[in-house]
Amino acid sequence: MQLTGLHVPLVTPFAADGTVDLASLERLAHDSLADGADGLLALGTTGEPATLTPAERATVIDRIGGVCAEHRAVLTVGVGSNATADTAAALGGIVPRADFALVVVPYYTRPSEAGVVEHYRRVAAASPVPVIVYDVPQRTGRTLSLDTLLELAAIDGVGGFKHAAGGVTETTVRLLAAINTATPGAISVLAGDDTFVGAVLALGGHGAISACGNVAAGEFAALVAAWREHRLEEARVIGGALAELAAALFAEPNPTVIKGVLAAQGRIATPAVRLPLLPASDAAVAAACALARSVVAA
Repeated sequence: MQLTGLHVPLVTPFAADGTVDLASLERLAHDSLADGADGLLALGTTGEPATLTPAERATVIDRIGGVCAEHRAVLTVGVGSNATADTAAALGGIVPRADFALVVVPYYTRPSEAGVVEHYRRVAAASPVPVIVYDVPQRTGRTLSLDTLLELAAIDGVGGFKHAAGGVTETTVRLLAAINTATPGAISVLAGDDTFVGAVLALGGHGAISACGNVAAGEFAALVAAWREHRLEEARVIGGALAELAAALFAEPNPTVIKGVLAAQGRIATPAVRLPLLPASDAAVAAACALARSVVAA
């Protein structure tokens, strides 16, 4: 199965007492899928997994997985650290719910590109589900060359990439051209920077993992569909509006503004995040709320 379409990395809502608000989590999951998302991502960066206990992470996977099963939607689970053995061991904890595992490029230690390839070779061999490589150099400190990305794509068990390079680069263009020419239908390249979703889809991207889908799943699903169906002018208009919304939702550290908007809309009980994050400023939330109203109403 190729991973395509819109996948929403859900926030982890917190109740007033600081516990995980499972009722709001399930409601967000149902709403995202009802609005047109093809799948959900549990424990992505947007879900603040580093601040959750092991028991909380297991419960989040179970609840989101249950909603995906009910809707017959795809579940991807974020897994991984900068230790290869720990990442491989953690993959056993995502079954039986998950369809894919999103595994971040090892961060902080900044291994060589050859070390990154060997990391994924061992992780993919241990994984019970296909692995999506999360390439996000602004967080990991490791930029990957086109040759390395194509070497990763050739590993048995790697299903594709969440491409979050911070822009549309020469590597973006050449990676999509190579993937769509050499392995059509086999490897996915999903946009991972919300501001550039439209641009990546225009170049032949297969979908998006969009944090802003927590706020505007229907609109991001419409963007994916417009490019898929070659409705070019419509796609450009939607993409432009969503790029502006994404800039507002990422004006402060993710997912603080997104949670602020969801709380203001009454979709989650509180905008709370866990340290070291602090809640978004009132000004950032107000600006994003105004844009969200205009985009969703359009």
